[in-house]
Amino acid sequence: MKQVQTNQAPAAIGPYSQGIVVNNMFFSSGQIPLTPAGELVSGGIKEQTQQVFKNLQAVLTEAGASLDTVVKATVFIKNMDDFADLNEVYGEYFVGHKPARSTVEVARLPKDVLVEIEVIALVK
Repeated sequence: MKQVQTNQAPAAIGPYSQGIVVNNMFFSSGQIPLTPAGELVSGGIKEQTQQVFKNLQAVLTEAGASLDTVVKATVFIKNMDDFADLNEVYGEYFVGHKPARSTVEVARLPKDVLVEIEVIALVK
């Protein structure tokens, strides 16, 4: 088991790692819309989802994976009314390759963000 850590994504805000590689599988922790410096991105669901994907790309790269190798994504969204806007941004990152996905509306997310996404991917 190998911990994944990169300065290109925000540091964990608790006792966990940005991700773990086991054999040829990468399991990310949930990524929220913080910059690598730890600052919350301003704006709505679209802006926050863009930052989440930047963070996911950074941890995937560090793990030796990519969005193209994601097999499962789990999306936590604060308000299901934002689903269409979230999907619009999500679709910009998963164009040809469409991994399995679950989307769950939740009452609250860390730092009161609007979206959190975690992924499972194959390591190249």
